[in-house]
Amino acid sequence: MNLKEWAASTGIAYITARRQYAAGTLPVPTYRIGRLIMVGEPVTGTSAVARQTVVYARVSSADQKPDLERQVARVTVWATSQKLGVDRVVTEVGSALNGHRKKFLALLRDPAVSTIVVEHRDRFARFGAEYVEAALTAQGRRLLVVDPAEVDDDLVRDVTEILTSLCARLYGPRAGANRARRAVEAATEDPA
Repeated sequence: MNLKEWAASTGIAYITARRQYAAGTLPVPTYRIGRLIMVGEPVTGTSAVARQTVVYARVSSADQKPDLERQVARVTVWATSQKLGVDRVVTEVGSALNGHRKKFLALLRDPAVSTIVVEHRDRFARFGAEYVEAALTAQGRRLLVVDPAEVDDDLVRDVTEILTSLCARLYGPRAGANRARRAVEAATEDPA
């Protein structure tokens, strides 16, 4: 469990627990995963070299960066509650609509990674996640989704992302975004 949950369960104020952690006087063993402070002994994987479990978190744009840490915290807490040893945390800012995510591609190429844990399937890949999951399974690897329920995205938002991606390839990123915005406005305006 993380430090905040531990503090609440023991009746200690979180700020007090945080100060004790900083001073090294916390009465329980702790360890860090990224910026998250976990209480207890770390759960380790079977082998640090061959069978790694990786938490993968992604947001689409830089203005969503604050959600990245919260996403990592939720997925890491879930993984440790499932007795999975988290060996690495990989975070990335990038669209799921194109193949320009270097960290994501490196994760898929790395044969030492046996388990990839994500919060929602669309954080891993917006389209074709089933194919990537089948390829991982064929290699003896797996993809774990914390919340397997589909995220109810607005259809207009999905169409806008696809249209923006296609327009950006044709006209450049800024012009593509402007053309996509104008196309969506034209399609949604009242004909009266």
